[in-house]
Amino acid sequence: MFQGSSALTLDAKGRMSIPARYRDALLAEEQGRLTLTRHPDGCLMLYPRSIWESKREQIAALPASARPLQRLLLGNAQDVEMDGASRILVAPELRAAAGLNRDVMLLGLGSNFELWDRAQWEARCMADVGNLDPAILEQISF
Repeated sequence: MFQGSSALTLDAKGRMSIPARYRDALLAEEQGRLTLTRHPDGCLMLYPRSIWESKREQIAALPASARPLQRLLLGNAQDVEMDGASRILVAPELRAAAGLNRDVMLLGLGSNFELWDRAQWEARCMADVGNLDPAILEQISF
């Protein structure tokens, strides 16, 4: 279960270090094999490969009316592997699609991650807080 946020930096080649708190699990359970793809919200999604393989089957099985979503998710999916320094390469086309610059945020969301440009994430976070559904909030006690 992945949770929390990490402020990270992309290097000049577009590589990003996987935070230590996730690294061991990803190496042990996935041998460092991950998949990156686009998200409809404008960020990237990062999946452990075994989780992605299950999601990929679900997405591929969608009806023809879901072709635009299949193009977005499957057509942009790229398999990546952690290198010896526990970094992954975010391809230029995915960086451009998500507007990723040097400063990024990696968010653990249970079984996968979202990768955001830090400035876009901060703006999105503020907008999301303003749009919280009160009915959903009533279902959670803090």
